[in-house]
Amino acid sequence: ERIGFERCKGAYAFKTLQDHGCILSFGSDWPGTNASYYPINPLMGLYAAVTRQTIQGEPEQGWFPEQRIGLEESLKAYTWGSAYGAFEEGEKGLLKKGMLADVVVLDTDLFTTVPQEWLSTKVDYTIVGGNVVYNRLEKAFSLANCR
Repeated sequence: ERIGFERCKGAYAFKTLQDHGCILSFGSDWPGTNASYYPINPLMGLYAAVTRQTIQGEPEQGWFPEQRIGLEESLKAYTWGSAYGAFEEGEKGLLKKGMLADVVVLDTDLFTTVPQEWLSTKVDYTIVGGNVVYNRLEKAFSLANCR
């Protein structure tokens, strides 16, 4: 309502940007920092990019559904795209020998589940600099090994 329909069509136009050769770069506060509306959580950002819906599942068909992108493209935007945006794509953003890799292991395979299941996905492990710094199964968290 505040910006009007025509301007609204261009907000978060991921598919259009991608189709025109733009490199997408997502961050964990996407689509904004209003944590009461959308918790700051990369899994929620993946869900939103793929479904174009709020975590409440609205609108039913998605907000400008023609702007949906796939899970693989969304993950690339969070990883390599973000590294590219920081001019660090040569050292991080890919799981590749010789590159930095801070990684999370999830309790859900995002590629074999429906997006709605991602909303309850939990992080089992967080690995930073080759060290496990969070283990949900042991309820252990340590910043001692973080670089």
